[in-house]
Amino acid sequence: MGNRRLWHRHSYLIYFHYKYTCTTHTPSNKLSLSSLTPERTHFRVSPFVFFLIFATNSFYSLKGFELDMDSHENDGNGVASEEALPPPPPVPEDVVPEQAPEPAKKKVMRVPMARRGLATKGQKIQLLTNHFKVNVSNVDGHFFHYSVALFYEDGRPVDGKGVGRKVLDRVHETYGSELAGKEFAYDGEKSLFTIGSLPRNKHEFTVVLEDVTSNRNNGNASPENEDRKRMRRQYQSKTFKVELSFAAKIPMQSIAQALRGQESENSQEALRVLDIILRQHAAKKGCLLVRQSFFHNDVKNFADVGGGVLGCRGFHSSFRTSQGGLSLNIDVSTTMIIQPGPVVDFLINNQNVKDPYSIDWAKAKRTLKNLRVKASPTNTEYKITGLSEKPCNEQLFSLKQKTKDENGEPETLEVTVYDYFVNYRKIDLRYSGELPCINVGRPKRPTYIPLELCSLVSLQRYTKSLTTLQRSSLVEKSRQKPQERMRVLSDALKLNDYDSEPLLKSCGISINSNFTQVDGRVLQAPKLKAGGGEDFFARNGRWNFNNRKFVDPTKIEKWAVANFSARCDIRNLVKDLIKCGGMKGIKIDEPFDVFEESPQNRRAPPVVRVEKMFDFIQSKLPGAPQFLLCLLPERKNSDLYGPWKKKCLADFGIVTQCIAPMRVNDQYLTNVLLKINAKLGGLNSMLAVEHTPSIPLVSKAPTIILGMDVSHGSPGQSDIPSIAAVVSSRHWPLISRYRASVRTQSPKVEMIDSLFKKVSDSQDDGIMRELLLDFYVSSGKRKPDQIIIFRDGVSESQFNQVLNIELDQIIEACKFLDEKWCPKFLVIIAQKNHHTKFFQPGSPDNVPPGTVIDNKVCHPRNNDFYMCAHAGMIGTTRPTHYHILYDEIGFSADDLQELVHNLSYVYQRSTTAISVVAPICYAHLAATQVGQFMKFEDRSETSSSHGGTGVTSAGAVPVPQLPRLQENVSNSMFFC
Repeated sequence: MGNRRLWHRHSYLIYFHYKYTCTTHTPSNKLSLSSLTPERTHFRVSPFVFFLIFATNSFYSLKGFELDMDSHENDGNGVASEEALPPPPPVPEDVVPEQAPEPAKKKVMRVPMARRGLATKGQKIQLLTNHFKVNVSNVDGHFFHYSVALFYEDGRPVDGKGVGRKVLDRVHETYGSELAGKEFAYDGEKSLFTIGSLPRNKHEFTVVLEDVTSNRNNGNASPENEDRKRMRRQYQSKTFKVELSFAAKIPMQSIAQALRGQESENSQEALRVLDIILRQHAAKKGCLLVRQSFFHNDVKNFADVGGGVLGCRGFHSSFRTSQGGLSLNIDVSTTMIIQPGPVVDFLINNQNVKDPYSIDWAKAKRTLKNLRVKASPTNTEYKITGLSEKPCNEQLFSLKQKTKDENGEPETLEVTVYDYFVNYRKIDLRYSGELPCINVGRPKRPTYIPLELCSLVSLQRYTKSLTTLQRSSLVEKSRQKPQERMRVLSDALKLNDYDSEPLLKSCGISINSNFTQVDGRVLQAPKLKAGGGEDFFARNGRWNFNNRKFVDPTKIEKWAVANFSARCDIRNLVKDLIKCGGMKGIKIDEPFDVFEESPQNRRAPPVVRVEKMFDFIQSKLPGAPQFLLCLLPERKNSDLYGPWKKKCLADFGIVTQCIAPMRVNDQYLTNVLLKINAKLGGLNSMLAVEHTPSIPLVSKAPTIILGMDVSHGSPGQSDIPSIAAVVSSRHWPLISRYRASVRTQSPKVEMIDSLFKKVSDSQDDGIMRELLLDFYVSSGKRKPDQIIIFRDGVSESQFNQVLNIELDQIIEACKFLDEKWCPKFLVIIAQKNHHTKFFQPGSPDNVPPGTVIDNKVCHPRNNDFYMCAHAGMIGTTRPTHYHILYDEIGFSADDLQELVHNLSYVYQRSTTAISVVAPICYAHLAATQVGQFMKFEDRSETSSSHGGTGVTSAGAVPVPQLPRLQENVSNSMFFC
């Protein structure tokens, strides 16, 4: 009865609460549980009601429960209660009915949009692509995923990379029957996949490897003892325990679903398994694996790029879902490796010195750390941990003797490493005596080997950034014309012999050996405008300013020249620049002066040299110049460039152009003037549709175009801040003028985190506010109704982050300026880092500029296309892969592709169509240039740049802020 009375009290409360939270009463006087749901729209029930009902669930089953306000209650078991409830008490007059709160709206996650239709504009062209059609006959099976755990015999987990594959190969050889004879795909770390299940969900195996190369060193000081210990260890610490545990089941049917555009986590996993099979196939052939690229140890594939670094040519190979079905994408790939062979030869080349005695050993120690060497004459492989502090002929260690002391311990003799190898081991050392030894032991218990006995093992990646000269050498030696590339790829498919791979056979996979045919279209080049109202067309993606003036030339009145010891005829250079400028419509006055660097400053640090030059200029000039021309002694990699740019743009707000004149002619001077004119607010050429204006959708409503990019420190530099740059169009309806905003952020973080940066209730210090206000001022006090975003540098796995993190920030920035402002968005990703290429069948030429492909090799569901806007003059054209993630504006496929094509013709630094839209190029330039303002310490040399990225977690390093540019240059195209 106690429970029943409690329920009576609860029912009063429910009735009372229900009656005064209804917005409209129900037609009947009965309230059932089915009516207490959010879907019922005729009243709203407070969460309090739900709480009370479910709180009583411990006393009564609510199944079949009905609350009858006229008669009696159910007792929770489908039987009527003996006691009828009395009517509810009257409501006091001073009671105010409670309004139930609105349920919180759940944030809807944006996903990439589906394709709305195919474009039709342009002249049709038949092309071939490096995708090879894949047939899959076994779609009813399952991949079974097992977690792999490896342990040493004493239970310690195996941490060394590279051992896993050898151990699992031995498991396959030794325990074939326990594994039911199944083949498996192993990713080299913690995942293993089979087709069909293994006999049990958990397997444990023990295997012994006789020939494993251990990276673990006991650090015994005697190399002889070390050799003996290694010989003993072959029969001791080579035992491994392997645990396989069932993790997941992946239906192969998900691949077929992905081909129908129904992507899921299963389909991504299934494709990952197929890629792991390719990696394992290459690993068994002894290849170096770099993600989905494979590199054979063949000297024919090596190209010396200088500095002890080789370009190693290999192949990328991965499965892709497309409109034409599953395909295998094969392409040529290049990675950088350390020059194999004698360590001393590598160091001489790396430091560009004449002999071993000129080597900087502190630098050599940083360079060599973690590299693998083979030591003669035993041919044993070791990992370098450092160098000896003293030369080989002075470095002592304790050599154990056969005799024992009074305590029964072996006696020791202090000998030098040199004496030991020459006198005890009878090994002739020609030049190692006065050089440091290689240390392959632990820091506190070193093992020293003379330098000349060590040779670097082949296929070791070089992960530091290349110098300008190395990069140009690599491009020169790795470029291939289209027909040559096609031949190399056909040979690669035969060489890999995927048809013999048992796992692919088990999947029922067969790969066609022919390049896939696709239909392309060639868009007409847009009409351009030059000075004097002249209209002209580009030919083969190129044009020139011979006998033409710039469409909006500037004037250069107050300017000067600063010469940092560049060797050239400055008087004639200035005269020719003024003359060439006049022919292009730029009126250039005589410079105030030419400021020559004092010879005594030439050996000073770069920052000091720049300071001295500015002091000199300030002492002579009557006021701030409009423009400074800076002559540098070295092309591309001058240390003066960063400090000079920072001084001009951030400290003084002076537009500047740096040149390193080598061969000065009209073409060179015209290219320099293209940059100067754009930086000073002029315009070199523009689209005719800008002038009209008649760009579909863009010209009809105020539209801002954004280009976004993030540049990171060199590989291995885990503590250098990333630089985020966003450029925006201005002076709508033009789409040729831009300005930039640049910020630092945590190292290696790709998502831009400063688009919206609320610092108080009334202040936003983010990038977008700065750019939107500039657009408003420069575009006749109009807010953009449409915002078009071009984003560079993100992979497909990050598309959702762009849509739900970066786009949210931009929307917040808009709302912060005006709560009622709701612009429409278009979000496009541009990818250059992919492996799809297109070829003209039977032609030695690249595809023509303006070629666009949106079928066959494109995504089965998502809205994407490939475009080759530029003329590929060197090697094989690399198309840009554009992904349209989000479109509220409503572009047709034709109009959107035409806009992207047009934006490849508005790049003010050159007279060619470029491979990716200009806003993205400008964002990259701005990030690179402003990043050089700050000379970050090069930590990559103090830590290893080999064997791991060493990336720190986001936010682990305090991020220094960039200096803000002066206002008069921040709105300019200073990055041109």
